[in-house]
Amino acid sequence: MRIAIVTTHPPSKGSLNEYAFHFIRFLKTKVENVKEIILLLDELPEGESYSIGQEQAEVPIRCVPCWKFGAMDNILRIRKAVKDVNPDIVLFNIQFASFGDKKVPATLGLFTPWFLKLSGFHVVVLLHNIMETVNLKSAGFGGNPIIEAVIRLFGNIVTRFILAADLVAVTIPKYVEILTSKYGAKNVLLAPHGSFEEPTDTEPNPMPKGKPTVMTFGKFGTYKTVNLLIEAHEMLQKNHPDLRLVIAGTDSPNAAGYLKNMQEKYAHVTNVEYTGYVSEEDVPRIFGEAWAVAFPYTSTTGSSGVLHQAGGFGKAVVLPNLGDLAELVLEEGYDGEFFEPTDSKSLADAIARVIDNPERQIEIGLRNYTAANGLPITEVVDWYLIHFEGLLKGK
Repeated sequence: MRIAIVTTHPPSKGSLNEYAFHFIRFLKTKVENVKEIILLLDELPEGESYSIGQEQAEVPIRCVPCWKFGAMDNILRIRKAVKDVNPDIVLFNIQFASFGDKKVPATLGLFTPWFLKLSGFHVVVLLHNIMETVNLKSAGFGGNPIIEAVIRLFGNIVTRFILAADLVAVTIPKYVEILTSKYGAKNVLLAPHGSFEEPTDTEPNPMPKGKPTVMTFGKFGTYKTVNLLIEAHEMLQKNHPDLRLVIAGTDSPNAAGYLKNMQEKYAHVTNVEYTGYVSEEDVPRIFGEAWAVAFPYTSTTGSSGVLHQAGGFGKAVVLPNLGDLAELVLEEGYDGEFFEPTDSKSLADAIARVIDNPERQIEIGLRNYTAANGLPITEVVDWYLIHFEGLLKGK
């Protein structure tokens, strides 16, 4: 089959680019099932271009930059690109803010799966979050109750249009329950998230040599914030003067300038490193140096790819005691130390329970490694291909 995927992909820094990177890394090995992969990608800044490495025995990949984050006409751009390439299946790898950081372009872009289905294409949506579980204020939308109520209303409308796709895959059981009970959807599937790393015979190293290091990874400024983590780091330095804090990643599209502001505000705190954007080849080193991976989230917007990555590298994690993330930990067999999301002292205590207790650090890391490698993403790709084939056969 020929598969088109509407997504971001490195070197684009857009949301979900990393999930796409690993999904496509394994999809292109499925030569018995897939004839061609067409990536319908967001346009890069001038001077940059997409280059996706391929071995001769892999599925051919074509990159078609055809939409732009924040553009009002992405629905038309993507439809034209799909008509030009005429694939058997169109897969969307999206969340509610994939197409823009403003309400109108973000909303219009989300109508695209419905528009393509209306145009006669087979459409599958991998939806990484749903409106019902998003904290709009902390995610960078809303601001007052009336605006938030309007966004929720439009979110419900958009959800109904997304559910017009042939299949909608979500990664958390609660999402399936909400979409089936509230919207009466019969085409929603629980999709495994999968581990980004392939299992190996090499034991992970939950406690690397060198200075104790706490790392956080992501796009910051909305529901992922670093102020409490820096304050916790400052508290911990009284007993751990050599403790490193590595803040790996960039600003969220909804919070330009956030990390620079944090860097200026907490300039007096020592041993804090800001990496900026982390390329894929640097990810193993960033995770490899960490004694603990911290999740300074004030809310969640779906399954955490970073948690699966941390598990893949056998790392202990420090997690907020809230919502989807806590549910995911329990259901998928992960472990970690929990803290109260608004309490820097609670966060410091949770980190201390990891870095001061080597046995606990190793226990969490190995348990997370086992959980992550229970379902590698190559098997998740097979899961999608089975559903694609069933869809094309009319089952």
